[in-house]
Amino acid sequence: MLPIEHDDPVNARILAISEDKIEGFAREPFEEIARRSGVAVDVVMARIAAMLRAGTIRRVRQTLLATNLAEGALVAWKVPEDEIDAAFDWMFRQDPFSGHVVLRSTDTISAGSDYKLWTTVKVPRGFSLEAHCKLLATKVGAERFRLMPAKGIFSLGVGHVRRKTIEPGSKADKPARMNPVQMVNLNEGEWDVLLALKREFAPEEITPSPWVARAKEAGVSGEQFFRIADELNARKIIGRFSTFLEHVKPSAGGVRVTRFNALFHWAVPHDREIEAGGEVGRHHILTHCYWREAGPEFKSVNIMAVAHGTDKQLLLDHKAAIDRHLRACSIPVSYTNVFWGGRSEIKPSEISPHIYRDWLAQQSKS
Repeated sequence: MLPIEHDDPVNARILAISEDKIEGFAREPFEEIARRSGVAVDVVMARIAAMLRAGTIRRVRQTLLATNLAEGALVAWKVPEDEIDAAFDWMFRQDPFSGHVVLRSTDTISAGSDYKLWTTVKVPRGFSLEAHCKLLATKVGAERFRLMPAKGIFSLGVGHVRRKTIEPGSKADKPARMNPVQMVNLNEGEWDVLLALKREFAPEEITPSPWVARAKEAGVSGEQFFRIADELNARKIIGRFSTFLEHVKPSAGGVRVTRFNALFHWAVPHDREIEAGGEVGRHHILTHCYWREAGPEFKSVNIMAVAHGTDKQLLLDHKAAIDRHLRACSIPVSYTNVFWGGRSEIKPSEISPHIYRDWLAQQSKS
């Protein structure tokens, strides 16, 4: 039996790279993980497959910058208290276009604290995000929802193993650069390759040259597959090759990667979002940092960031360090808050127009 916990020394070396350090498209992703971690490639593949079978790793896949492929948003839902669990279950099980589904709470009653259900939603181009959310609202009995599309991305990664030892205030030498959200168009052949690229790997697919079978799946030669994948990468459509840890639930052995999921909110002046996002996003503890407009329900919050950890006070210490840094940069903050994650489920959001049309047809019958 191979060790399957994330804190095994060899697994930790692998995960420190495989979680979020393999950027873009790699023709031999497991060899690249091996090279950068210093662990033999056969060991890398065996350990990743073992952790995937055990559920320590919940998925292995090539990620996409889906914000450039489909209209998407973070959505906060106001649902009657006695219907929240049912709404959560419906979003997770019945809507393939809802990705993260999280119940969130605040330490005190504050702006937006009655919006307890939070999801990420994407709909393919040509369809309406607003209309989709109105349909979801009728399905789950939501009284209200707030769409918060990303206007810019400052930080996007995972790296839970790497972040366990980060000290409050640790940050990059330079502010994070904002990546604007820009839609791109794909032809049918590119979609075929993209859908084959993004499909999750089963344990038995953790092998050398894993893309050979995916090229056959897409109906193209290996060289065509690589050419299209490289072009998609150059067009900023490809994200990372990642092993995603199960960070919400304990492993089979009862070990947790994280215990707390904090969504930090800041309201900064409307002409300083890019500057503020860059200063917030440079902090190493953050897995995500976005410019989103939350509106009056959330006191005009416009910078949001996510951090994970096993100690709630330590996460608050990280937040305090970011607050101090913003003050040192003379960036005014009119309001700030923390929304804590509770029950949570995560799945990749579908982005295929074909799947969306089929789903809409099914909903019209139900």
